Amino acid sequence: MTETQRPIAVVLLSGGMDSCVCAALAARDYEPAFLHMDYGQLTAARERRSFEAIADYYRVKRRLVATSALFRQIGGSALTDSALAVPEGGVDASIIPVTYVPFRNTHLLAAAVSWGEVLERETGKPVVVMIGAVAVDGSGYPDCRPEYFAAFQHLLEVGTRDGKARVETPLLGLHKADIVRLGLELKAPFPLSWSCYQSSEEACGRCDSCRLRRRAFRQAGTEDPIPYANGRVEESSCLSPND
Repeated sequence: MTETQRPIAVVLLSGGMDSCVCAALAARDYEPAFLHMDYGQLTAARERRSFEAIADYYRVKRRLVATSALFRQIGGSALTDSALAVPEGGVDASIIPVTYVPFRNTHLLAAAVSWGEVLERETGKPVVVMIGAVAVDGSGYPDCRPEYFAAFQHLLEVGTRDGKARVETPLLGLHKADIVRLGLELKAPFPLSWSCYQSSEEACGRCDSCRLRRRAFRQAGTEDPIPYANGRVEESSCLSPND
């Protein structure tokens, strides 16, 4: 299939490990278009740099950076409200953590679907939306559950121009270590990605996102290529005995 024949994938690219692998999948199977959302998160500037670097790596021409002040205005999440501390304990997926941004994925997906509808009309190509949500051993966010995406897909069937809009969640049922392995197979640019919730120079290694990422690379039998404040030799101290 030539480039002009390939359907378009609008990838929600935060710049993190999971969305980086989604970017690699989209570059392999689609004509990629990358969408990044600055919603007032603590590491917004650092995530933006990762987004641009990954987009440059894949030479993506269609890229969009959207902004929203809503989440910082309403607060309620440690990622957007400076009055709330980012937790540095273990990951317990049975409890919705304070890093959950209320109903965030709905806003992100809505923006991606809206852009996708415009791209489809402009290019005449079918468009899918791709998000790197993880349900198996992620952070336990309710808008990452399979039931959520099934409901959202139904919404698209009744609420878009022709009812054919589709959201793909290729990582939803994978363990984090398997996502790392898939990324390595696809030669995803992991060194360009960023997952830390609270640091922008060296990853803290202590927040939930860092802990999940470091455990995934360890279980995949490889070294995480991004810098950590406490160094890689101390990685085991950042994992619980059951990790």
